[in-house]
Amino acid sequence: MKTKELMALILLTVLSVNSIAQESDKRFGFELSGGASFATQKLGGADLNTGLGFEGIFHYRFMPHLGVYAGWGWNKFAADKSSIGADLDFEETGYLVGLQFKHPIGSSPMSYYVRAGGLYNHIEVENDEGDIIHDTGHGFGWQLAGGIDIPLGKNWSLTPGVKFNALSRDLDEDGVSTALDLNYLSVRVGILKKF
Repeated sequence: MKTKELMALILLTVLSVNSIAQESDKRFGFELSGGASFATQKLGGADLNTGLGFEGIFHYRFMPHLGVYAGWGWNKFAADKSSIGADLDFEETGYLVGLQFKHPIGSSPMSYYVRAGGLYNHIEVENDEGDIIHDTGHGFGWQLAGGIDIPLGKNWSLTPGVKFNALSRDLDEDGVSTALDLNYLSVRVGILKKF
């Protein structure tokens, strides 16, 4: 009788270990992405040129298709002229946190993802020499994103996608307040390492 119980216990252990080992999608990940940004409206009266930005974010999947992400991002837009001066750069930097839904596309190894999150960012205004001449201070905004996860090999993926950021801040200069509504669409390509 003891031999049968021992064999059943060994069989259950082997099956349990095998099923855990077959879960190839890791729970944690770190992603670096970058690309072009396109303002969807004027910023405080300034026409913004095509911008450039990048993000670094950590992922944690707590359900089969749902997880959280958090990280830091930077975007830079140039303006030839604005109400506060000529040849200025507007840099948006700060933190992001949100939820990510990721699901396989049919039976392929690729997945699609959608993200919705909040921002805690600020806008710095720099002159043509790179000196910060104004800073809005940090405030809350939001972000929506989506894309495709393309596996490259063991725990590595390429993550092309698009995102939309919206941030409203006030710039106070000599008692005059200017509303800066920075809304832009970004086309990004990222690399994701799962661990």
